[in-house]
Amino acid sequence: MVYQFSLKRCSPVALCVLTVLAWSWGSAMAGRSCTETRQVYGEKGYSLSTAPLTQISGEHLRLCPQDYTCCSTLMEETLAGQSESDFLSAIDDSSQFLLTSFTQRHRKFDEFFRELTDLAEKSMNQMFTKTYGRIYTQNSHVFQNLFVELRHYYSGGTVSLGEVMAEFWSRLVERMFSLVNPQYQFSEDYLECVSKHAEQLQPFGDVPRKLRIQVSRAFIAARELVQGLATGRDIVSKAVKLNVGSECVRALMRQWYCPLCRGIPTVKPCHSLCLNVMKGCLANQADLDSEWNNFIDALVVVADKLGGPFNMELAADSIAVKVSEGIMHMQENSVTISTKVFQGCGHPRPAPSRSKRSPKEPRGNRKPFRNYSPEERPTTAAGTNLDRLVSDLKERLRPMKGFWVSLPHTVCNDDKIAADVTNEDRCWNGQTRGRYLPDVTGDGLVSQINNPEVEVDIARPDIRTRQLIMELRVATNRLRHAQAGQDTDFVDTEGEDSSGSGDGDGGERYSDDWPGYGPYSPPYSKVPRNPSNPSRPTRPRDRTGTKWNRANQGRGKSAATPSLTASHAPLVSLSLVLSLAPLWR
Repeated sequence: MVYQFSLKRCSPVALCVLTVLAWSWGSAMAGRSCTETRQVYGEKGYSLSTAPLTQISGEHLRLCPQDYTCCSTLMEETLAGQSESDFLSAIDDSSQFLLTSFTQRHRKFDEFFRELTDLAEKSMNQMFTKTYGRIYTQNSHVFQNLFVELRHYYSGGTVSLGEVMAEFWSRLVERMFSLVNPQYQFSEDYLECVSKHAEQLQPFGDVPRKLRIQVSRAFIAARELVQGLATGRDIVSKAVKLNVGSECVRALMRQWYCPLCRGIPTVKPCHSLCLNVMKGCLANQADLDSEWNNFIDALVVVADKLGGPFNMELAADSIAVKVSEGIMHMQENSVTISTKVFQGCGHPRPAPSRSKRSPKEPRGNRKPFRNYSPEERPTTAAGTNLDRLVSDLKERLRPMKGFWVSLPHTVCNDDKIAADVTNEDRCWNGQTRGRYLPDVTGDGLVSQINNPEVEVDIARPDIRTRQLIMELRVATNRLRHAQAGQDTDFVDTEGEDSSGSGDGDGGERYSDDWPGYGPYSPPYSKVPRNPSNPSRPTRPRDRTGTKWNRANQGRGKSAATPSLTASHAPLVSLSLVLSLAPLWR
């Protein structure tokens, strides 16, 4: 039989006894000291003028349980603001290593790549000045312009590296063609005819194609890595600037400061309670995790490429080596090349008077080129080399995966914020000291539909978080194209050689692409940073013009569409060959 208690069935004596007991218990609770609460509250810098000395009735409380309390209305409002501030501070502390890592690595890689380009230009200038003397210095702007364009691309300019390299070789072939044929006078139109058909003539052999592939891969990967690190830094900075809603503030207050109002400030929130509160408050941030992980993976792969097949350090040093090889090829094949040009562009006019060639410069003071081993790989003024930078970056990136989903755990694992997971019975469960019974909810916005601590509107995703997800997708897409040696801005226009080589194994690899091999390896010496950056207006080119055909008008049908083969070359005296060969030596 079950008995139910009813005041109507109580005798007057029993009712009086119950009333006295309730009054006595309430008086005892109201008389409990609030010394600990006042001490903690005062240590936070707040005035104690509104803090009760003993517990009072809590009907005025809006966030904490309305039991007897040590908090006035003003104290509850003040502590609610404090809980929001503590939450933002905890998120900031937990994400600080991400911000620091991205910021520092972005600065180091950017400084390194810029200095590497400066050193490559200085190395080429030294190498060619020693090798070619005054002939190089008179034409040095052609080489300087190449590095101006490379810097412009790296800095984010909308520049096609393929066009940059093609323009360089086009200008170089004009200079070289005039130098190997000093007995003739060439007009601007004639030289443009030469450069327009340089791809068909291949005056520099296969060197331009090899150098284009190598430089393009390295500079694309370098630029996208540095831009990706900047994107990671910005994403973190934006994602941790939270707009804390009222429901989140209520939950934060209830877990952190309601124990203080209850007069037990040393009791920490249960670990599971903390997780539910954090997952509710960070629901949108957790939705970043999938795209964030893809982004981190893409950064790691591009970093690997830069340390391997797309090595920026070696590619920058190869520029001087490859250009020198190209010049030597044209010098050695100048007679054949000139003959083909004369057939296609027309016979040039003789020079009015042939000047004597300047005497050879003494070579006794010139240092021979030397090879350096990988162990001697240079260290720039940035204080490191590429291998160390890449290794350090990968070590930093890998622990960042899963950051946004694990953020609630990171915060709640702090013993200053929540009780240890092993302390399940004597922690604050949101109402009193005891076990927290509800299950821990899942990750992300949709999973918060059953969150017992934070009321989350799952039908209204955060717009800013959606924007950050799109930014991550764009950055990841650019990085994935860089893995294949492709520039996203010119993915449909770059040559076939850059595509299909993203795995680093199936693509073309040239063992002689790297400096330190072959007879034309440059010496490496440190030089001052911040060289002057000459700028030049781009000369418009008629790439689809008909100067080649115009030059052959009136020469017959066969001349209008010449077959550029060595079999058409006329006999040239050995004395002319010998006189031209040392021109650039």
